[in-house]
Amino acid sequence: MNGVHDMGGMHGLGPIAPDPHEPLFHERWEASALALTLAAGAWGRWTLDKSRHARELIPGPDYLRMTYYEKWITALEGLMVDGGLVTAEEIASGSPAPGSVMADPPLKAEGVAPAMARGGPTDRPVATAPKFAVGDAVRTRNINPTGHTRLPRYARGRAGVITHAHGAHVFPDANAHGLGEQPQPLYQVRIEAAELWGPDADRRSAVYLDLWEDYLERA
Repeated sequence: MNGVHDMGGMHGLGPIAPDPHEPLFHERWEASALALTLAAGAWGRWTLDKSRHARELIPGPDYLRMTYYEKWITALEGLMVDGGLVTAEEIASGSPAPGSVMADPPLKAEGVAPAMARGGPTDRPVATAPKFAVGDAVRTRNINPTGHTRLPRYARGRAGVITHAHGAHVFPDANAHGLGEQPQPLYQVRIEAAELWGPDADRRSAVYLDLWEDYLERA
């Protein structure tokens, strides 16, 4: 979906100035935010793609003023309510409702390291053959969905060349909305900087994007 979270290629937001000595967490509560997100996600009430879309649903003015983990916590609250883990009243009060039953957590402290090591692979077997191959000239579709997508706004309607085939992976546009994984081929596509930014772009530069098959057409 289009919104302030999709900032690639936008002017007026200032330079990117990464801090080479930036700490993993700026405050202790940020570590707690990550832990809460992992612990709640272990219940399996939502997918990774749905959690990303939940952050996209934060209103633009709030999204811009929030820090990284503030966005995580805000989205997590909505996911937990929608997933039936808590009520909005419990979040507001910070206490469980009278008579509520405490369930055993699906991810305990001793299980965190193995779970992090396993990660969340998204590659899946599919029976259909891919439509494209390495070297094919393609063009990204010019779409503006109201739901989740991993096709960035600045790269829509642009010509490129497939440089690598990753196999089939979970399609986030479907998985974020409870429509199933619907795996499909995923490709690495090289798009020249001039194609993205016009004649003033550095002609020696290019952007490589991992794009699902539904995002592409033959050029």
